[in-house]
Amino acid sequence: MLIAQKAARRLLRPGALAAGCSSGLALAHGRRGYADAASFPYEPKEFLDISVARSRGVDVLHDPVFNKGTAHPLVERERLGLRGLLPPRVLTMEQQKARALDRYWHGQDYIDPSQIESGGVTHEHTRKWLYLQELQDRNETLFYRLLCENFVEMAPIIYTPTVGWACMNYHKLYRRPRGMYFSANDRGEMASMVWNWPHENVDAIVVTDGSRILGLGDLGTNGLGIPVGKLDLYVGAGGFNPGRVLPCVIDVGTNNEMLRNEPWYMGLKQPRLRGDAYYEIVDEFVQAVMGRWPRAVLQFEDFNIEHAAPLLERYRYSHCVFNDDVQGTAAVAVGGLYGAMAVAGKPASALADQKFVVLGAGSAGMGVVSMIAQGMVKHGLSPAEAAGRFYVLDHKGLITQQRPGLEPHVVPFARKDEGSPEGEAFIDVVRRVKPTALIGLAGAGRLFTPDALKLMAQHNERPIIMPMSNPTSKMECTHEEAQKYCEGRAIFASGSPQPDVEFNGKKCAASQANNMYIFPGLAMGAFLARGNIVTDGMLMAAAESLSELITPEELAQGRVYPNMHKIRAISLNVALETMKAAAEEGHLHNEHAIRELSRGDEHLRRYIHKHMFWPQYSNLIQAPHSPMPRSDYN
Repeated sequence: MLIAQKAARRLLRPGALAAGCSSGLALAHGRRGYADAASFPYEPKEFLDISVARSRGVDVLHDPVFNKGTAHPLVERERLGLRGLLPPRVLTMEQQKARALDRYWHGQDYIDPSQIESGGVTHEHTRKWLYLQELQDRNETLFYRLLCENFVEMAPIIYTPTVGWACMNYHKLYRRPRGMYFSANDRGEMASMVWNWPHENVDAIVVTDGSRILGLGDLGTNGLGIPVGKLDLYVGAGGFNPGRVLPCVIDVGTNNEMLRNEPWYMGLKQPRLRGDAYYEIVDEFVQAVMGRWPRAVLQFEDFNIEHAAPLLERYRYSHCVFNDDVQGTAAVAVGGLYGAMAVAGKPASALADQKFVVLGAGSAGMGVVSMIAQGMVKHGLSPAEAAGRFYVLDHKGLITQQRPGLEPHVVPFARKDEGSPEGEAFIDVVRRVKPTALIGLAGAGRLFTPDALKLMAQHNERPIIMPMSNPTSKMECTHEEAQKYCEGRAIFASGSPQPDVEFNGKKCAASQANNMYIFPGLAMGAFLARGNIVTDGMLMAAAESLSELITPEELAQGRVYPNMHKIRAISLNVALETMKAAAEEGHLHNEHAIRELSRGDEHLRRYIHKHMFWPQYSNLIQAPHSPMPRSDYN
């Protein structure tokens, strides 16, 4: 007995697991060499069921010997520093086996094909997405170099529209962890959890609660695909270092019953928290990440209307925070409208003469309306006059002051005139009002009907048509429909990419009103400014900078945004104007940037460019096993 006890103690010593086996697999994989459990001659308890991992945290997850993926039990996650690095729910090996066998037998075919075509995503999109994910897993530098040099081709693969499909199926596609998971089960632990993230420095954080992923609704923890894709664009378009960005999801449950019934869903299988309980979780998350990385830019992404605006107001004056759905979408819309004025041969001040019918009174829709109104005020209108230029509709029709229970941010734009009946139908509003522009952010599909588009062509020489809802299946109209019913005269920009079309032998150019024109450069400018705030003035400066880079040739083609092939130059210009606006408002606190700006715009431009990451291989050396001795001659 004594000999057996000593032998067991030897086995428990670090390194003992590899004894007699060069790979160290013999004990960790105790049943190796037998076809199945039935042919294994002894019960597992006859073998030592403890394996000693020499690493912890993310290194465990990258070690194929010890990694269990989503099967690591909660107590083990705590012990090995894995808390927050894996989705909240623990899957069993049986569940993992079932998912692995489904992929083995069926590959991608086990995903509902209707999710592909209906979202404007093809099998070719999904094939490319899967390949790029695999490449990023094994060679990050090469992945980002390809993205930077093929941005126009690859941006729709890593983000809209393909990212919507990826989020819908994230629980099926999951292979390795990316980013951090914060859940309602982590209450009271988040300040310590953030230290499980292996990188000391983080410059940008994107977070979602998964409650309103694109136009697809509540996807819970699956929504992490959005921050992951978004930060890939931060790197490719904005020049952020990929080792200094952090995608996050806050899991407070999901109201999506289909997901809660999915055996492989990795999030909390409970209804969403609401009220104070919800805000307590988000407050703790913000305090935790900003406590460790106080200089980081924090972007909120795809929070539903109930929380998007309140959360923005809750944090924007104490941290460097912005909401891309509310503010980024608004800025890119304003930038596109300035481009539309240029295409129509009008000055920027003509923005104040436009009349808008807007479908969608959610956080994105009202953010767009509010920022366009701010632009109109800059060009001479009073706030009341600017508000009078808008006719906002939701699923109940035209919104007026007679509507009970209006949200505070909607009230200024609710119609007050007697000629605007509450709940008036969209087509009747277009017929009566004769707007110069249609903007769609309802996320409800083809609401810009042929009759409405024909009316726009009837009353405008160059009607402005902006169906900005994502993904493609949620767009208010296609580019082909807009040009067909507007007789080839539409100035068109959409949220998801659309091809150019021909009408009566004339090429009609499509523009994409994509937030990636704004958020990478805005985030870089805000980060380098060190002002710990993103103001409305900084956002307006970012929006106004877009039209500066449209070439005469692009304007002649009807493009309201500069060519996406110039995305690095666009982001650099946006960052420059953002920092200049910060300086005007007293929020430029970076002494190096202040000195460069004092020498002129080009010096500040070079300073920003110097801080933009470019993916290339570097020479590698092996880190010493012990700290290097300090020199006495530092």
